[in-house]
Amino acid sequence: MSLEELNDLPERHAKEAFHNCCAAGTWVRGMVDGRPYSNPTAMLNQSHALWPSLTEEDWLQAFEAHPRIGDIDSLRQKYASTRSLASGEQAGARQAPEELLQRLKVQNDAYLEKFGFIFIVCATGKSAEEMLTLLETRLANSRKMELGNAAREQAKIAELRLEKLV
Repeated sequence: MSLEELNDLPERHAKEAFHNCCAAGTWVRGMVDGRPYSNPTAMLNQSHALWPSLTEEDWLQAFEAHPRIGDIDSLRQKYASTRSLASGEQAGARQAPEELLQRLKVQNDAYLEKFGFIFIVCATGKSAEEMLTLLETRLANSRKMELGNAAREQAKIAELRLEKLV
């Protein structure tokens, strides 16, 4: 869709479009309220301006909308609505051997158990091996540190999806 079309969407449809980029309700409302955008850079600037005001609750809401890294069935089924924006984000995992996917699953389970939210990484351009290494490394972090890491990765994902949106 064009930026002009996004600016002209009824509020309900604009919320849906932005929700597909990041599911944090506070961020979605801020992006909808920031319309109309004069250019894509203005839209990205609005997104950047909203990040510091998001709370832990907002981030957790955003994280819940993501499939777990390497969970290909989840990518196919649960997240069909974001397919066009999320295409290619986990290409490295889709091409991974079954053994590596199983290791990702085990480490994802450990991460969720430790932190209470799924492992978030901007997977674009990363191989399954790289994502597994990042996951294993980040498992050693504190919850506070990891929430910050995940929030920064979420911001990268949202920015890439906004760029694809218009």
